[in-house]
Amino acid sequence: PIIDSTVHQKKKESSEASQPASTRHRRRLSPSMAAPAPEECLDVLTAAGDKTGVSKPRSEVHRDGDYHRAVHVWIYCESTGELLLQHRADCKDSWPGQWDISSAGHISAGDSSLSSARRELQEELGIKLPVDAFELIFVFLQECVINNGTYTNNEYNDVYLVTTLTPIPLEAFTLQESEVSAVRYMHRDEYKSCLAAESGEYVPYDVNGQYGQLFSIIEERYKDNTESRSLTLQKQISRYAPIHLEPELTTLSEGDKEALGYILKASMVIDEIFYEQVWNSNTMLRDWLRAHADSSSLDSLKWAYYSINKSPWSCLDENKAFLSTADSAVKLLTDATKPISGWKGLEYRAAFPLDKPRGANFYPADMNKMEFDLWKSGLTDKEQKDATGFFTVIKRPDALLTTSVVESDGPNQTNTSDDLFIVPYSKEYKASLEKATELLIKASDCSDCPSLKNLLRTKANAFLSNDYYESDIAWMELDSNIDVTIGPYETYEDGLFSYKATFEAFVGVRDDVATSQVKLFGDQLEDLEKNLPLDNIYKSDNVSAAPIRVMNLLYNSGDVKGPQTIAFNLPNDERIVNERGTSMVMLKNISEAKFKNILKPIANACIREEQKEYVDFEPYYTHIVCHECCHGIGPHSITLPGGKKSTVRMELQECHSALEEAKADIVGLWALNFLINKGLLPKSLSKSMYVSFLAGCFRSIRFGLEEAHGEGTGIAV
Repeated sequence: PIIDSTVHQKKKESSEASQPASTRHRRRLSPSMAAPAPEECLDVLTAAGDKTGVSKPRSEVHRDGDYHRAVHVWIYCESTGELLLQHRADCKDSWPGQWDISSAGHISAGDSSLSSARRELQEELGIKLPVDAFELIFVFLQECVINNGTYTNNEYNDVYLVTTLTPIPLEAFTLQESEVSAVRYMHRDEYKSCLAAESGEYVPYDVNGQYGQLFSIIEERYKDNTESRSLTLQKQISRYAPIHLEPELTTLSEGDKEALGYILKASMVIDEIFYEQVWNSNTMLRDWLRAHADSSSLDSLKWAYYSINKSPWSCLDENKAFLSTADSAVKLLTDATKPISGWKGLEYRAAFPLDKPRGANFYPADMNKMEFDLWKSGLTDKEQKDATGFFTVIKRPDALLTTSVVESDGPNQTNTSDDLFIVPYSKEYKASLEKATELLIKASDCSDCPSLKNLLRTKANAFLSNDYYESDIAWMELDSNIDVTIGPYETYEDGLFSYKATFEAFVGVRDDVATSQVKLFGDQLEDLEKNLPLDNIYKSDNVSAAPIRVMNLLYNSGDVKGPQTIAFNLPNDERIVNERGTSMVMLKNISEAKFKNILKPIANACIREEQKEYVDFEPYYTHIVCHECCHGIGPHSITLPGGKKSTVRMELQECHSALEEAKADIVGLWALNFLINKGLLPKSLSKSMYVSFLAGCFRSIRFGLEEAHGEGTGIAV
């Protein structure tokens, strides 16, 4: 079936030749209005696809062969296996009267890719879709010369896929007559064959080259491979060893036991925030998978492995997606097109990218580092500090606008400006943080431990004020049988800059005996700093003893996906690190479980027979302690060559997390040797610590090079 265009409008799109005055992206002028709209300008790119900072009129870009960006949007119907094609108007200067992409267009200067894709679909076909309908599947570089050499098209095309359950009724489309003369659905295999045969009815694309990804991606996700997928998921799940946490609660007072209940409830709220931080539609996907977990054995496995990773990307496989948009939630839009009698609306799959977003949900999905840096350069010093701070997200104004979505909280955004702006966590996660605040205040009221009461109240205040300084000091001073770490701390999820902190919670019972045994390491921190094998200019003059607390974990939430942590050193706020140093928490029962269930089997497989006797819990655990201690020493605040004050984290950006883990590994070994030579540790550790460390490297490298600890191990060894 084919529908002809009925709406008379005027616009431009990516693959046509230049016209004198482009009116794309702007309201159309009526015939009585004499002045045409100014010609659309495009950002000029380097041949590698990076912005040059220069923009030029569209006609000049194609005249001069400048590299630039555009979007391709394909609508795919999964129930019929069909792609929607548009028939280019006969008046087009390039490929007139041929069948082409569902929708396409240039990305105007200053515009974003995603907002351009949404706008083009609405302008050409009259379809309004929210951002979660668009899946960026690949980037296609098209380099060609047409129209007898007068039009050069060096174009980076962001190729998006919109997946609907059923075909959109053809009468629902509102076509732009100057661009589109008709639309039709065509099975993907038939269309691919026509392109391969170089049929003159279709705009040419090389299906054996880059553009063949469109068909291979769709084919892979819809082939019948239930048994194969089930086996793969079973193997992935089997890499994890389940354990039961049963810490002793007899040391807690009645008041603290009552407080513990509220703390655990607050920690569950923290989990909700983290799901939201990972990716913009993560909570919706989670709820969909959980609701359908009993539908089949495969659906049960999907939910089980998703629960471990807290996202559709596998932590132990360098964040490779183990689900696809075909597994995702179904959403219904009632007003995506003009109303059609008897049609309930457009049902689509909420899309997610095959590649884990490097900026998680801290930045717009289509923002890159260059755009951020250009925007930041125009901010005041205070605004720059907020933009790069731990506790803010970066958004576009169109993220504030919504539409009516059935069974959905997803936004349908209309672009007004592509300027970025800053939102504090206290506003971004306001509803959840208010709930957590209420629970922490109740817990504080119940507890009879002064330092715990202070921590809970200051943390509750921080959730609302977005100022975590006082609460982090209170955390360092905690002296309680209940050990609580709750709030935004680690920056591993921010793969763009390592600026933004994720929420997490660790709740356990302090082990007083084990805490006293590791006090030595914290007390020696200042001496270790002084004797670091580096120039004195890089050493800190104000390192203080690091308090070390050992606890048995009862519950954790938030950023605790995939392999579980066995220790952490906080806070990461350089102000506190410079003033007070850091504090460390060891999770003893998790360390013991990892050694028994993970490290020993790995050592049996990887370590030479005559050295296996040296793989022991004591050197393994002792190096973990030193590793965490060594996060607190070495350069943190630095002075750049021009005299500007900065931090190592700010300058290394996305490289910081992995390099920091590598530093802690190697300096941790050095520290063990230093303490052995001082007679503070037994000489028997001098050999066993290296063998146990090597076995630990085989364990950590399994995390993959996309994870900070795995990459850090790769650097260290």
